[in-house]
This record gives sequence, C-alpha cells and structure tokens, in this order.
Amino acid sequence: MSRPASRNNCPLCSAPTDPAHRPFCSRGCRDRDMLNWMGEGYRIPGPRASSDENVETGLDRPDAQG
Repeated sequence: MSRPASRNNCPLCSAPTDPAHRPFCSRGCRDRDMLNWMGEGYRIPGPRASSDENVETGLDRPDAQG
C-alpha cells in the first residue's frame, strides 16, 4: 500500500515531494491517503471491541456517523 516515508519522496508513489502538498507529491496522492484513512485502508492494531462495547457506543447501528 504505502512505502516508508522519506523527506524527498512521496510515501504513496515515491515521486519527488511538492512543498505545497508535503509530504506528498500532489493533491491526488494527498487525497488518496485521506481516502485510505477514511475507508479504513489503514488500521492501528489493537484488541477487537466486544459486542457489549459496540452496543454501549452505538457502533452497531448502521446509521452511526461517529
């Protein structure tokens, strides 16, 4: 998915970075990275939530916006 970060290269496509979009090379890579976060393409490891926690927080509702 993504590559290790470098000061001079985009973490998604390894092209040279653009100061206007740093650390990315373009708006497209910046937006793609945001979509990966929003679509859960990136995840932080942790324990799985129990079904009781989902009910308490409302995460089991399909209309939950968070």
